[in-house]
Amino acid sequence: MPAPPVLLDSITQVRAEHAGRVVVTGSHGGASVAPYALAVRSTLYVFNDAGIGKEEAGVAALALLDAQGQAAVAVAHTSARIGEAQDALAGGIVSRVNRAAAALGVRAGEPLSVALARL
Repeated sequence: MPAPPVLLDSITQVRAEHAGRVVVTGSHGGASVAPYALAVRSTLYVFNDAGIGKEEAGVAALALLDAQGQAAVAVAHTSARIGEAQDALAGGIVSRVNRAAAALGVRAGEPLSVALARL
């Protein structure tokens, strides 16, 4: 049986012991989260899309992580509160998926809980 997801309200809380796990964060998916995620490789990182924003700033990390082979998705800000990982897990709807996450079978438009149950 796979380990349950790690829930972190902020990506800054990620630690070495989270490597290889699904990590659900409450953090936005902006470029500033990429160094934290790349320092501790996981099966999948989950962020909040933070409304996407100007030039897709709210999900910029997804492409940066994808370039390094790290799977990552964002849940819609309308489905989960920013800064609350438990809310993302409970009600988050996937809004954006990078190629590495798509290869795991995660699809935009589905509940995060459904996607994680398939992993």
